[in-house]
Amino acid sequence: MQRAIPGGNTDRLFGSADFVRLWTVGGLANALRWLEVLAASLFTLDATGSELAVAAVAAARSLPLLFMGGLAGVLADALDRKYIIVGGMLLTAASSATIVVLAFAGVLAPWHLFVGSLVSGLVYGTEMSARRRMVGESVATPLVPRAVALDSLTSSASRVVGPLAGGAAYQWLGLPGAFLGSAVLSLLAAWLATRVRHRQTTRKLSAGAMFADLGEALAVVRVTPVLIGLLGVTVAQNLFGFAYSSLVAPVGRDVFGVSAAMVGVLAAAEPAGATLGGMLLAAIGQPPGRPIWLLLGGAATFLAMMAVIPFAPWFWACCALLTAGGFGIALYSNVQTTLALAEAPMAMRSRVMGLVTSAVGTWPLGMLTAGWLADRIGPLWALGALGISGLAWLSGVGAFLVRRSRGIDQRIS
Repeated sequence: MQRAIPGGNTDRLFGSADFVRLWTVGGLANALRWLEVLAASLFTLDATGSELAVAAVAAARSLPLLFMGGLAGVLADALDRKYIIVGGMLLTAASSATIVVLAFAGVLAPWHLFVGSLVSGLVYGTEMSARRRMVGESVATPLVPRAVALDSLTSSASRVVGPLAGGAAYQWLGLPGAFLGSAVLSLLAAWLATRVRHRQTTRKLSAGAMFADLGEALAVVRVTPVLIGLLGVTVAQNLFGFAYSSLVAPVGRDVFGVSAAMVGVLAAAEPAGATLGGMLLAAIGQPPGRPIWLLLGGAATFLAMMAVIPFAPWFWACCALLTAGGFGIALYSNVQTTLALAEAPMAMRSRVMGLVTSAVGTWPLGMLTAGWLADRIGPLWALGALGISGLAWLSGVGAFLVRRSRGIDQRIS
């Protein structure tokens, strides 16, 4: 069995020193990711004035997920997951430091940020199949749901801290200051990851075996309706929902005319709601109902808030709607990882979570679509169009799940 070695008293969540380290690494990595996204978006908007260019730079950070998500799951079985995390954080630090050097040299251009975002995206592509799987393995089995819930809550909180820090850093320190802080903290995260105690039986890696393993994971998904639904909802949330993040800078600067720091406030609105929602879930527990429907309902809540934003075109109203939608994101995030872990066979978990990463990888396609729409109908109406499209997609996923559920019930009877 491939598990991190719990340290200390495993009757309590924080009795595992390895969980604490993995949890801290995840919090740092997520906060820095969003700090860089906002700072890079503001720089690109100032340099080009184009919503599409801003969307392209933001999309580059998640583009690798679309193409390498499934393979990342295979790699996480073949290579030591601990060193995947360490190497990823070192690569992130090197990328951020390069941006700082180019900025101080006075030659930094948006295309440099695009390349740097691609590098960071390669690291992000290993998040679910490497670090998140290790989180679930670093504590005693009864504590796994709590560990995953806390990790999801921290991810939401880091998406509050990251944009706020990114907007403030860009306004007062400029792009070099924002990325310098990111480089230093990435090195800290790499050091913490080296201290995680981890045992893993790795397998020989070959191109043929990689694609065979990926095919096995796809075969498992094809015969598991809940996993098909999980991938469908994940696509909807990323292709239409999370794509809103590429429009935050244009909405704040061009529509509302606010400062960089206040753009950070707008960017932090949804994750603030998700954080509050996560705290509520931690206090009262998960609502009753099948997890797949909770996942779908959480995504639908956020997309519905997006759909009505054009009809409340004021800065604080926009913030309020995104915050309300964040409560849906809390439910979505809390269920997503636990659903994948619960429905996938143990030997297939990393590979199935890699496929979920590929579904997350539709995010950049949504960002580019958002930028294209914003150039033509304006950022607010682009948000509304994305929300309506996402709700239509979820309707299709819901209809599929109902049909498959009825088919199973008929076979049983």
